[in-house]
Amino acid sequence: MSMDSIHFIKDFKLLVLLGVANTMPIVAWHLFKDRFSLPVDFNKTFFDGRPILGPHKTWRGLIASVTGSAIAALLLGVCYLDGIYLAIWSMAGDMFTSFVKRRIGLSSGARFTGFDQAVESFLPVAVMKDRLGITWLDCLLITFIFTIVEIWISPFLFRIGFRRNPY
Repeated sequence: MSMDSIHFIKDFKLLVLLGVANTMPIVAWHLFKDRFSLPVDFNKTFFDGRPILGPHKTWRGLIASVTGSAIAALLLGVCYLDGIYLAIWSMAGDMFTSFVKRRIGLSSGARFTGFDQAVESFLPVAVMKDRLGITWLDCLLITFIFTIVEIWISPFLFRIGFRRNPY
């Protein structure tokens, strides 16, 4: 197997893990509905009077993301710790975008196309770059592909009832 093939497979596995990390909170929402949906910010507001993160960022989603990513990593032949770390950093990026969106007055679940996807995919691969054995170019490529795929597939997932919003 050539180095290019190995490199492609590694990048593909990282894209799959990012997809799992960001899909598992939605899966958990479908499975449990409002049960176990304690918001990460405990419904607290920031000094500007707006929610810190909002009701869509829950401990249930965070746990589902980390657990699902660990299992997916094992199934992909990746160290389960890499799946856990990737999910934690991806969810940190997701929460960061929620925090920013609340500060600029966007409601929970509001659209901020590109920003949401780029941060939740770039942050984990950039932080874990050396551990994962990837380059900065890989980080940018993975972020670009993840962002495009998520923007492209979200309306379809909304139409079939999997997502709450078409974005």
